[in-house]
Amino acid sequence: MLDFRHPLLQVHAHRPWPLPQRPWALQQRWDRLLFAHWRVAPAAVQRLLPQGLQVDLFAGAAYVAVVPFVLQIRARWAPPLPTAYRFPEINVRTYVTDGCTPGVWFFSLDAASRLAVFGARRLFHLPYFHAAIDFEARGERAEYHARRSDGRAVFRAAYGPRGEAFRPTPGSLEHFLTERYCLYAAGPRETLWRGDVHHRPWTLRPAWAEIRENSMAEAAGLVLEGDPLLHDAESLQVIAWPLSRAPGVESHLDRGPAARVPTYCPDGA
Repeated sequence: MLDFRHPLLQVHAHRPWPLPQRPWALQQRWDRLLFAHWRVAPAAVQRLLPQGLQVDLFAGAAYVAVVPFVLQIRARWAPPLPTAYRFPEINVRTYVTDGCTPGVWFFSLDAASRLAVFGARRLFHLPYFHAAIDFEARGERAEYHARRSDGRAVFRAAYGPRGEAFRPTPGSLEHFLTERYCLYAAGPRETLWRGDVHHRPWTLRPAWAEIRENSMAEAAGLVLEGDPLLHDAESLQVIAWPLSRAPGVESHLDRGPAARVPTYCPDGA
């Protein structure tokens, strides 16, 4: 049976499907996070997805995000590791479905910890890269500079919140972009895996950003044009479960303000 002793597991009525009935593996905290979202043509995203996943759309549009933040992580039964406990990270992500369950697909994840990069690639089949990342916070202003070790991807920006905090309304674009409770990963021999996560509902604030250089998505084969939609999140605690095989049922969902509630398929979790 599920162990509800962790405080996060006691708050779950907001979830779109039940909590996995098996032990969780990791606890994390995401700090000083910026969501920078760009509208992208669905076909440009779909061509980069593995078999079994379809791009998840909102009102006919696909979205790609560049997300810098500071990650704190530890395994459930292990003490914090000095070089892989708290470090800056930046990812490039989009939104997908396997025909049953909407989730997140990562094109890349760059982290300042070599140990974390090795572990995430080996255990979670995620496309992690090592990067030199400088992060500095002065009040609500954050300065972030990431450069992948091979030099192929760079992100330099200052960002921070502006405006009042809010909780995204179900059916809104902000809810579609942030309230995601699983990720997908491609394993060996083209296997598709799914990893469930749990957290309280996001609290966001409108954000500003001075993006001076950004080739993170370009390194993944995507072109980002125009001004992004910006949101700031101060901190969020997260629990993650080990990966399980995804059903991989191909389907296509286009969700918007008037869309139906999608069906969530059991995966034996």
